Amino acid sequence: MKKWASTARRSLPSLNFLLLLIVAWEAASRIAGTPLYRLPPPSTIWQALIAGAPLLLIHTRATLSAAGAGLSLAVIVALTLAVIMDRWAWLNRALYPLLIISQTVPIIALAPLLLILFGLGLTSKIAVVTLVCFFPLAVNLMDGLAQVDPEAVDLLRVMQASPAMIFRSVQLPSILPYFFSGLKIAVTYSVMGAVIGEWLGARAGLGVFMIRSMRSFKTDSLFAAILVVVIVSLVLFKLTELAAWAAMPWNRVKLNNQQEE
Repeated sequence: MKKWASTARRSLPSLNFLLLLIVAWEAASRIAGTPLYRLPPPSTIWQALIAGAPLLLIHTRATLSAAGAGLSLAVIVALTLAVIMDRWAWLNRALYPLLIISQTVPIIALAPLLLILFGLGLTSKIAVVTLVCFFPLAVNLMDGLAQVDPEAVDLLRVMQASPAMIFRSVQLPSILPYFFSGLKIAVTYSVMGAVIGEWLGARAGLGVFMIRSMRSFKTDSLFAAILVVVIVSLVLFKLTELAAWAAMPWNRVKLNNQQEE
């Protein structure tokens, strides 16, 4: 209870500022008489959200399908590549600069190529999400593997432990904090990546809903879709924090001791 109360107190200033911003937005829109297709007030956006909830739910499911599949693939590829690069230093030196260079290419430029390769189906969206989420996961995992205690690894090797045993006993507990740090970034990127893929071409998804709303000058529905994206991203972020809390019980003890101090 103390933890929740402390979290609520820390969040109170942000919530107050957000509430003030919404009230100011509503008042400014009403007083200025801004056309709804330009900048609708929050009350109109809320009404559009409620009215379009069934349709938004269908599109949200499509976006989450692409985001979840792409994120899962990114985790598998990033973990595999990080372990391989950590095992062979020459491969790390060869591939790490290429990973950095790959991030200089805007995903919005690669997405059309992926659509040409994979079409308008789910595969192209999964590819976009994977590319967006892969880098923060891979970099954090490689940083985590670099921090593993080499003496503990050498000890297990002397005891003739298998690579799988070494990874499970020493490396995995060490990289979990780094993994979840990268996952918190990647999980929010996954929704963004799915929406980007849908913007460029799809049959369903929040990106498709946004394009249709924009072309119909339904700005309130467009803002409602943006609000859904924000909510979904926050929920996924909090679920990732919960997963990290469950997977690393030793961190709970450490955090509790810090709070008591």
